[in-house]
Amino acid sequence: MQVNARTFRNALGCFSTGVTVITVHGGDEPHAMTANAVSSVSLEPPILLICVDHRAKCLEKIQKAGYFGVNVLKNEQLDVSKYFANQKVEGVPSFSFETEQRKAPFLADALVNLECHVVREVEVGDHTVFFGEVHDIKTDEGDPLCFYKGKYRQLAQLEGEQV
Repeated sequence: MQVNARTFRNALGCFSTGVTVITVHGGDEPHAMTANAVSSVSLEPPILLICVDHRAKCLEKIQKAGYFGVNVLKNEQLDVSKYFANQKVEGVPSFSFETEQRKAPFLADALVNLECHVVREVEVGDHTVFFGEVHDIKTDEGDPLCFYKGKYRQLAQLEGEQV
């Protein structure tokens, strides 16, 4: 069986993910894009990876800055996700960036903010994979915005014991 891009995308859409906004200093102001291709790589040292499409404006900005932020979104930040994914939203959603003394901007009110220093980048297919060592973490309370089969979702609590 030959695997085409649509079949591959649909299959991987069955893997539910959180939704993040990747941020980078882009000259005079922060630049951001929505992404769900984020994964932890190592605990010692703390390293994660992000995958950035070669057509994304963030690509060269991350390469130049050497730092990026990963901002895990809350349920109530759906419009922020859509906005940075260039999807249709009513007006500009309310958001702000924390940039003071940061090498990568943090999206205010996110569930988690991570500041990452690029330690390696690898071109693979139509994306560049950035490996970032986490230098700063900020967390908040709330529920994550999720993505499954091409649609935004909310997390549901299941009955029973916690793992």
